[in-house]
Amino acid sequence: MLVLTGLAVFVLLVYVVVVLGGGALIGHTSSPQVGLSVLATAMVALGFEPVQSRLEHTASRLVHEGRQSPYEVLTRFSQSVTSSYPSEELPARMAKVLADGTGAERSQVWLVVDDELGLAATWPPGAGVSGADDLPGRRELPVRHAGRLLGVLAVQERDGVPLTLVEERLFAGLANQAGLVLHGARLRAELVHRLDQLSTRAAELRVSRQRLVDAQDAERRRLERDIHDGAQQHLVALAVNLRLASSLAERSPERADQLIAEQSTAAATTIETLIRLSRGIYPSLLVDDGLVPALRTAVSTSPLPVELRATGVGRHSAEVEAAAYFCVLEALQNSAKHSAARTVRVSLREVSGVLTLTVGDDGSGFDLATADPGAGLANMRDRVESVGGTLAIETTPGRGTLVEARLPVG
Repeated sequence: MLVLTGLAVFVLLVYVVVVLGGGALIGHTSSPQVGLSVLATAMVALGFEPVQSRLEHTASRLVHEGRQSPYEVLTRFSQSVTSSYPSEELPARMAKVLADGTGAERSQVWLVVDDELGLAATWPPGAGVSGADDLPGRRELPVRHAGRLLGVLAVQERDGVPLTLVEERLFAGLANQAGLVLHGARLRAELVHRLDQLSTRAAELRVSRQRLVDAQDAERRRLERDIHDGAQQHLVALAVNLRLASSLAERSPERADQLIAEQSTAAATTIETLIRLSRGIYPSLLVDDGLVPALRTAVSTSPLPVELRATGVGRHSAEVEAAAYFCVLEALQNSAKHSAARTVRVSLREVSGVLTLTVGDDGSGFDLATADPGAGLANMRDRVESVGGTLAIETTPGRGTLVEARLPVG
Protein backbone atom coordinates (compact mmCIF):
# COMPACT_ATOMS: atom_id res chain seq x y z
CA MET A 1 0.00 0.00 0.00
CA LEU A 2 2.80 2.40 0.85
CA VAL A 3 4.51 1.72 -2.49
CA LEU A 4 1.27 2.13 -4.49
CA THR A 5 0.49 5.38 -2.75
CA GLY A 6 3.99 6.68 -3.44
CA LEU A 7 3.77 5.75 -7.12
CA ALA A 8 0.41 7.47 -7.44
CA VAL A 9 1.82 10.61 -5.86
CA PHE A 10 4.83 10.43 -8.25
CA VAL A 11 2.57 10.21 -11.34
CA LEU A 12 0.37 13.02 -10.06
CA LEU A 13 3.34 15.29 -9.34
CA VAL A 14 4.78 14.72 -12.83
CA TYR A 15 1.42 15.51 -14.42
CA VAL A 16 0.89 18.62 -12.33
CA VAL A 17 4.39 19.95 -12.81
CA VAL A 18 4.87 19.12 -16.50
CA VAL A 19 1.39 19.35 -18.01
CA LEU A 20 -0.32 21.95 -15.87
CA GLY A 21 2.71 23.93 -14.84
CA GLY A 22 4.23 23.80 -18.31
CA GLY A 23 0.88 24.77 -19.90
CA ALA A 24 0.60 27.80 -17.63
CA LEU A 25 4.06 28.94 -18.68
CA ILE A 26 3.25 28.80 -22.37
CA GLY A 27 -0.28 30.18 -21.97
CA HIS A 28 -2.32 27.01 -22.61
CA THR A 29 -4.49 26.72 -19.53
CA SER A 30 -7.82 25.83 -21.10
CA SER A 31 -6.80 22.31 -22.21
CA PRO A 32 -3.66 20.11 -21.82
CA GLN A 33 -1.10 20.60 -24.53
CA VAL A 34 -0.36 17.33 -26.42
CA GLY A 35 3.40 17.74 -26.42
CA LEU A 36 3.48 18.32 -22.66
CA SER A 37 1.33 15.22 -22.11
CA VAL A 38 3.76 13.13 -24.18
CA LEU A 39 6.69 14.56 -22.20
CA ALA A 40 4.99 13.76 -18.89
CA THR A 41 4.23 10.21 -20.03
CA ALA A 42 7.87 9.70 -21.03
CA MET A 43 9.13 11.03 -17.68
CA VAL A 44 6.77 8.70 -15.79
CA ALA A 45 7.91 5.73 -17.89
CA LEU A 46 11.59 6.47 -17.32
CA GLY A 47 11.28 7.24 -13.63
CA PHE A 48 8.75 4.61 -12.66
CA GLU A 49 11.18 1.73 -11.96
CA PRO A 50 13.80 3.77 -10.01
CA VAL A 51 11.06 5.43 -7.97
CA GLN A 52 9.39 2.05 -7.31
CA SER A 53 12.68 0.52 -6.22
CA ARG A 54 13.40 3.42 -3.92
CA LEU A 55 9.91 3.31 -2.44
CA GLU A 56 10.13 -0.46 -1.86
CA HIS A 57 13.49 -0.03 -0.12
CA THR A 58 12.10 2.75 2.10
CA ALA A 59 8.98 0.76 2.90
CA SER A 60 11.05 -2.29 3.74
CA ARG A 61 13.18 -0.31 6.17
CA LEU A 62 10.07 1.06 7.86
CA VAL A 63 8.19 -2.22 8.04
CA HIS A 64 11.14 -4.43 9.05
CA GLU A 65 12.77 -1.95 11.41
CA GLY A 66 15.84 -1.39 9.31
CA ARG A 67 16.23 -4.99 8.11
CA GLN A 68 16.04 -6.02 4.49
CA SER A 69 12.70 -7.38 3.44
CA PRO A 70 12.40 -11.14 2.95
CA TYR A 71 12.17 -10.70 -0.80
CA GLU A 72 15.26 -8.50 -0.88
CA VAL A 73 17.14 -11.17 1.04
CA LEU A 74 15.97 -13.89 -1.33
CA THR A 75 16.71 -11.97 -4.53
CA ARG A 76 20.18 -10.96 -3.33
CA PHE A 77 21.03 -14.25 -1.63
CA SER A 78 23.46 -15.68 -4.17
CA GLN A 79 25.43 -12.46 -4.44
CA SER A 80 25.41 -11.97 -0.66
CA VAL A 81 26.94 -15.36 0.17
CA THR A 82 29.34 -15.74 -2.74
CA SER A 83 30.65 -12.28 -3.57
CA SER A 84 34.03 -11.36 -2.07
CA TYR A 85 33.94 -14.05 0.64
CA PRO A 86 36.41 -16.96 0.92
CA SER A 87 34.82 -20.38 0.66
CA GLU A 88 35.60 -21.21 4.29
CA GLU A 89 33.46 -18.24 5.39
CA LEU A 90 30.40 -19.17 3.34
CA PRO A 91 28.56 -21.16 6.05
CA ALA A 92 28.96 -18.29 8.54
CA ARG A 93 27.83 -15.75 5.92
CA MET A 94 24.85 -17.95 5.07
CA ALA A 95 23.85 -18.20 8.73
CA LYS A 96 23.93 -14.41 9.03
CA VAL A 97 21.79 -13.93 5.92
CA LEU A 98 19.35 -16.51 7.24
CA ALA A 99 19.02 -14.78 10.62
CA ASP A 100 18.74 -11.31 9.06
CA GLY A 101 16.15 -12.38 6.53
CA THR A 102 13.85 -14.27 8.88
CA GLY A 103 14.34 -12.11 11.96
CA ALA A 104 15.06 -15.28 13.96
CA GLU A 105 16.80 -15.17 17.33
CA ARG A 106 19.59 -17.39 16.02
CA SER A 107 20.33 -19.54 13.00
CA GLN A 108 22.51 -22.50 12.15
CA VAL A 109 24.03 -24.10 9.09
CA TRP A 110 24.70 -27.83 9.34
CA LEU A 111 26.92 -29.56 6.78
CA VAL A 112 27.21 -33.22 5.76
CA VAL A 113 30.90 -34.18 5.62
CA ASP A 114 31.85 -37.82 5.04
CA ASP A 115 28.23 -38.86 5.62
CA GLU A 116 28.13 -37.22 9.05
CA LEU A 117 26.06 -34.14 9.86
CA GLY A 118 28.04 -31.51 11.75
CA LEU A 119 27.48 -27.90 12.80
CA ALA A 120 29.31 -25.61 10.36
CA ALA A 121 28.24 -22.13 11.50
CA THR A 122 25.90 -20.24 13.82
CA TRP A 123 24.61 -16.68 14.00
CA PRO A 124 25.17 -14.88 16.27
CA PRO A 125 28.59 -16.52 16.59
CA GLY A 126 28.80 -18.83 19.59
CA ALA A 127 25.03 -19.28 19.94
CA GLY A 128 25.53 -22.97 19.19
CA VAL A 129 22.16 -24.62 19.76
CA SER A 130 22.55 -28.38 19.46
CA GLY A 131 20.82 -30.09 16.58
CA ALA A 132 19.35 -32.53 19.08
CA ASP A 133 17.52 -29.77 20.93
CA ASP A 134 13.77 -29.93 20.68
CA LEU A 135 13.04 -26.34 21.62
CA PRO A 136 9.74 -24.62 20.93
CA GLY A 137 10.01 -22.41 17.88
CA ARG A 138 12.90 -24.32 16.29
CA ARG A 139 12.53 -24.88 12.56
CA GLU A 140 14.73 -26.96 10.26
CA LEU A 141 14.83 -27.50 6.51
CA PRO A 142 17.08 -29.90 4.57
CA VAL A 143 19.32 -28.61 1.78
CA ARG A 144 19.69 -30.89 -1.23
CA HIS A 145 21.54 -30.77 -4.51
CA ALA A 146 20.91 -33.26 -7.31
CA GLY A 147 18.89 -35.33 -4.85
CA ARG A 148 21.71 -35.59 -2.32
CA LEU A 149 21.41 -34.26 1.22
CA LEU A 150 24.11 -31.63 1.73
CA GLY A 151 23.07 -30.08 5.01
CA VAL A 152 20.35 -28.51 7.13
CA LEU A 153 19.32 -24.91 7.78
CA ALA A 154 17.85 -24.22 11.21
CA VAL A 155 16.39 -21.14 12.88
CA GLN A 156 15.17 -20.46 16.39
CA GLU A 157 12.21 -18.11 16.53
CA ARG A 158 12.13 -15.30 19.03
CA ASP A 159 9.94 -15.87 22.07
CA GLY A 160 6.37 -15.03 21.16
CA VAL A 161 7.31 -13.93 17.62
CA PRO A 162 6.77 -16.82 15.20
CA LEU A 163 7.81 -16.57 11.57
CA THR A 164 5.27 -14.93 9.33
CA LEU A 165 3.97 -16.67 6.24
CA VAL A 166 6.29 -14.53 4.10
CA GLU A 167 9.30 -15.38 6.30
CA GLU A 168 8.44 -19.08 6.13
CA ARG A 169 8.45 -18.84 2.35
CA LEU A 170 11.75 -17.01 2.52
CA PHE A 171 13.16 -19.77 4.72
CA ALA A 172 12.06 -22.38 2.19
CA GLY A 173 13.48 -20.31 -0.68
CA LEU A 174 16.85 -19.98 1.04
CA ALA A 175 16.97 -23.72 1.58
CA ASN A 176 16.22 -24.28 -2.10
CA GLN A 177 18.91 -21.82 -3.22
CA ALA A 178 21.57 -22.99 -0.76
CA GLY A 179 22.31 -26.25 -2.57
CA LEU A 180 25.16 -25.00 -4.75
CA VAL A 181 26.66 -22.97 -1.92
CA LEU A 182 26.66 -25.90 0.52
CA HIS A 183 27.92 -28.20 -2.22
CA GLY A 184 31.05 -26.06 -2.57
CA ALA A 185 31.43 -25.71 1.20
CA ARG A 186 31.04 -29.49 1.64
CA LEU A 187 33.69 -30.23 -0.96
CA ARG A 188 36.11 -27.86 0.75
CA ALA A 189 35.33 -29.33 4.18
CA GLU A 190 35.89 -32.86 2.89
CA LEU A 191 39.21 -31.82 1.33
CA VAL A 192 40.30 -30.30 4.66
CA HIS A 193 39.18 -33.46 6.44
CA ARG A 194 41.13 -35.65 4.00
CA LEU A 195 44.19 -33.45 4.47
CA ASP A 196 43.90 -33.81 8.24
CA GLN A 197 43.58 -37.58 7.88
CA LEU A 198 46.64 -37.74 5.63
CA SER A 199 48.62 -35.57 8.05
CA THR A 200 47.57 -37.79 10.95
CA ARG A 201 48.50 -40.95 9.08
CA ALA A 202 51.85 -39.47 8.07
CA ALA A 203 52.55 -38.62 11.72
CA GLU A 204 51.49 -42.13 12.77
CA LEU A 205 53.80 -43.59 10.14
CA ARG A 206 56.71 -41.53 11.43
CA VAL A 207 55.97 -42.63 14.99
CA SER A 208 55.64 -46.25 13.84
CA ARG A 209 59.00 -46.14 12.10
CA GLN A 210 60.56 -44.57 15.17
CA ARG A 211 59.03 -47.32 17.31
CA LEU A 212 60.60 -49.93 15.05
CA VAL A 213 64.00 -48.28 15.42
CA ASP A 214 63.52 -47.94 19.17
CA ALA A 215 62.41 -51.57 19.42
CA GLN A 216 65.50 -52.73 17.57
CA ASP A 217 67.72 -50.63 19.81
CA ALA A 218 65.88 -51.87 22.89
CA GLU A 219 66.29 -55.47 21.78
CA ARG A 220 70.02 -55.00 21.33
CA ARG A 221 70.23 -53.40 24.77
CA ARG A 222 68.13 -56.23 26.21
CA LEU A 223 70.47 -58.85 24.82
CA GLU A 224 73.40 -56.89 26.19
CA ARG A 225 71.78 -56.73 29.63
CA ASP A 226 70.80 -60.40 29.57
CA ILE A 227 74.33 -61.44 28.73
CA HIS A 228 75.68 -59.12 31.39
CA ASP A 229 73.15 -60.06 34.06
CA GLY A 230 72.82 -63.79 33.35
CA ALA A 231 76.16 -65.05 32.09
CA GLN A 232 78.27 -62.67 34.13
CA GLN A 233 76.62 -63.88 37.34
CA HIS A 234 77.78 -67.40 36.57
CA LEU A 235 81.25 -66.18 35.60
CA VAL A 236 81.60 -64.20 38.82
CA ALA A 237 80.57 -67.26 40.82
CA LEU A 238 83.06 -69.36 38.86
CA ALA A 239 85.89 -66.88 39.48
CA VAL A 240 85.09 -66.62 43.20
CA ASN A 241 84.99 -70.38 43.61
CA LEU A 242 88.26 -70.84 41.70
CA ARG A 243 89.99 -68.30 43.93
CA LEU A 244 88.55 -70.11 46.95
CA ALA A 245 89.89 -73.41 45.60
CA SER A 246 93.29 -71.82 45.09
CA SER A 247 93.37 -70.62 48.69
CA LEU A 248 92.31 -74.09 49.91
CA ALA A 249 94.87 -75.95 47.85
CA GLU A 250 97.51 -75.93 50.56
CA ARG A 251 95.29 -76.14 53.67
CA SER A 252 92.69 -78.62 52.42
CA PRO A 253 93.66 -80.25 49.12
CA GLU A 254 90.68 -82.66 49.13
CA ARG A 255 88.14 -79.87 49.54
CA ALA A 256 89.95 -77.82 46.90
CA ASP A 257 89.79 -80.74 44.43
CA GLN A 258 86.11 -81.21 45.12
CA LEU A 259 85.41 -77.49 44.59
CA ILE A 260 87.36 -77.48 41.33
CA ALA A 261 85.45 -80.51 40.11
CA GLU A 262 82.17 -78.71 40.80
CA GLN A 263 83.28 -75.81 38.63
CA SER A 264 83.18 -78.00 35.56
CA THR A 265 79.40 -78.12 35.85
CA ALA A 266 79.29 -74.38 36.57
CA ALA A 267 81.38 -73.66 33.48
CA ALA A 268 79.08 -75.80 31.31
CA THR A 269 76.06 -73.94 32.69
CA THR A 270 77.75 -70.63 31.90
CA ILE A 271 78.48 -71.70 28.32
CA GLU A 272 74.87 -72.81 27.83
CA THR A 273 73.60 -69.52 29.22
CA LEU A 274 75.86 -67.53 26.90
CA ILE A 275 74.71 -69.49 23.87
CA ARG A 276 71.03 -69.08 24.68
CA LEU A 277 71.26 -65.42 25.56
CA SER A 278 73.36 -64.60 22.51
CA ARG A 279 70.42 -65.86 20.45
CA GLY A 280 68.01 -63.66 22.36
CA ILE A 281 66.36 -66.61 24.17
CA TYR A 282 65.53 -66.60 27.85
CA PRO A 283 66.89 -69.44 30.03
CA SER A 284 64.92 -72.55 29.10
CA LEU A 285 63.88 -73.22 32.69
CA LEU A 286 62.40 -69.72 32.95
CA VAL A 287 60.43 -70.27 29.75
CA ASP A 288 59.27 -73.79 30.55
CA ASP A 289 58.75 -73.88 34.32
CA GLY A 290 58.50 -70.27 35.41
CA LEU A 291 60.20 -67.75 37.67
CA VAL A 292 60.59 -69.65 40.95
CA PRO A 293 62.12 -72.87 39.53
CA ALA A 294 64.50 -70.80 37.37
CA LEU A 295 65.62 -68.77 40.40
CA ARG A 296 66.09 -71.90 42.54
CA THR A 297 68.46 -73.27 39.92
CA ALA A 298 70.26 -69.94 39.54
CA VAL A 299 70.85 -69.35 43.27
CA SER A 300 72.16 -72.90 43.72
CA THR A 301 75.35 -71.85 41.96
CA SER A 302 75.76 -68.59 43.90
CA PRO A 303 79.07 -68.19 45.80
CA LEU A 304 77.02 -66.93 48.77
CA PRO A 305 74.47 -68.92 50.76
CA VAL A 306 71.03 -67.84 49.49
CA GLU A 307 67.71 -68.36 51.23
CA LEU A 308 64.85 -68.28 48.70
CA ARG A 309 61.20 -67.99 49.71
CA ALA A 310 58.23 -67.69 47.34
CA THR A 311 54.56 -67.21 48.21
CA GLY A 312 51.69 -67.35 45.74
CA VAL A 313 53.82 -66.69 42.66
CA GLY A 314 52.25 -67.88 39.41
CA ARG A 315 53.10 -67.67 35.72
CA HIS A 316 53.14 -64.30 34.01
CA SER A 317 54.21 -62.72 30.74
CA ALA A 318 57.72 -63.34 29.48
CA GLU A 319 58.57 -59.65 29.96
CA VAL A 320 57.54 -59.65 33.64
CA GLU A 321 59.24 -62.96 34.45
CA ALA A 322 62.46 -61.89 32.69
CA ALA A 323 62.47 -58.54 34.52
CA ALA A 324 62.06 -60.27 37.90
CA TYR A 325 64.58 -63.02 37.11
CA PHE A 326 67.41 -60.79 35.94
CA CYS A 327 66.71 -58.22 38.64
CA VAL A 328 67.30 -60.91 41.30
CA LEU A 329 70.44 -62.15 39.54
CA GLU A 330 71.82 -58.62 39.30
CA ALA A 331 71.19 -58.02 43.00
CA LEU A 332 72.88 -61.34 43.90
CA GLN A 333 75.83 -60.48 41.70
CA ASN A 334 76.22 -57.08 43.36
CA SER A 335 76.14 -58.71 46.82
CA ALA A 336 78.81 -61.24 45.82
CA LYS A 337 81.08 -58.61 44.24
CA HIS A 338 80.77 -55.65 46.58
CA SER A 339 79.11 -56.37 49.92
CA ALA A 340 81.30 -59.01 51.61
CA ALA A 341 78.01 -60.50 52.84
CA ARG A 342 77.72 -63.85 54.57
CA THR A 343 74.12 -64.64 53.57
CA VAL A 344 71.50 -63.34 51.15
CA ARG A 345 67.72 -63.60 51.49
CA VAL A 346 65.50 -63.61 48.41
CA SER A 347 61.74 -63.29 48.86
CA LEU A 348 58.97 -63.34 46.23
CA ARG A 349 55.28 -62.83 46.98
CA GLU A 350 52.27 -62.02 44.86
CA VAL A 351 49.34 -60.16 46.40
CA SER A 352 46.47 -58.27 44.72
CA GLY A 353 48.00 -58.26 41.26
CA VAL A 354 51.45 -57.07 42.37
CA LEU A 355 54.57 -59.24 42.38
CA THR A 356 57.00 -58.04 45.03
CA LEU A 357 60.56 -59.33 45.14
CA THR A 358 63.22 -58.42 47.67
CA VAL A 359 66.92 -59.25 47.83
CA GLY A 360 68.59 -58.44 51.16
CA ASP A 361 72.12 -59.15 52.39
CA ASP A 362 74.01 -58.67 55.64
CA GLY A 363 77.01 -57.10 53.98
CA SER A 364 78.83 -53.79 54.29
CA GLY A 365 76.18 -51.62 52.62
CA PHE A 366 77.01 -48.23 51.14
CA ASP A 367 76.00 -44.59 51.10
CA LEU A 368 73.28 -44.39 48.45
CA ALA A 369 73.54 -40.60 48.16
CA THR A 370 77.22 -40.57 47.19
CA ALA A 371 77.72 -43.97 45.58
CA ASP A 372 78.07 -44.43 41.83
CA PRO A 373 74.97 -46.41 40.78
CA GLY A 374 76.89 -48.22 38.05
CA ALA A 375 75.48 -50.34 35.24
CA GLY A 376 74.04 -52.97 37.56
CA LEU A 377 71.60 -50.71 39.37
CA ALA A 378 70.72 -48.93 36.12
CA ASN A 379 69.93 -52.27 34.46
CA MET A 380 67.71 -53.32 37.35
CA ARG A 381 65.82 -50.05 37.26
CA ASP A 382 65.41 -50.16 33.47
CA ARG A 383 64.08 -53.70 33.56
CA VAL A 384 61.60 -53.03 36.36
CA GLU A 385 60.33 -49.76 34.91
CA SER A 386 60.00 -51.24 31.42
CA VAL A 387 57.11 -53.40 32.70
CA GLY A 388 55.53 -50.58 34.71
CA GLY A 389 57.13 -51.47 38.03
CA THR A 390 59.08 -49.57 40.67
CA LEU A 391 62.47 -50.22 42.26
CA ALA A 392 63.58 -49.14 45.73
CA ILE A 393 66.97 -49.58 47.42
CA GLU A 394 67.57 -49.27 51.14
CA THR A 395 71.14 -49.40 52.42
CA THR A 396 73.28 -48.05 55.23
CA PRO A 397 77.06 -48.43 55.59
CA GLY A 398 77.75 -51.44 57.81
CA ARG A 399 74.12 -52.63 57.89
CA GLY A 400 73.58 -54.37 54.59
CA THR A 401 71.46 -53.64 51.50
CA LEU A 402 67.84 -54.35 50.62
CA VAL A 403 66.58 -54.20 47.03
CA GLU A 404 62.80 -54.24 46.50
CA ALA A 405 60.99 -54.36 43.15
CA ARG A 406 57.22 -54.19 42.69
CA LEU A 407 55.87 -55.42 39.36
CA PRO A 408 52.20 -55.12 38.32
CA VAL A 409 50.91 -58.49 37.09
CA GLY A 410 47.12 -58.06 37.41
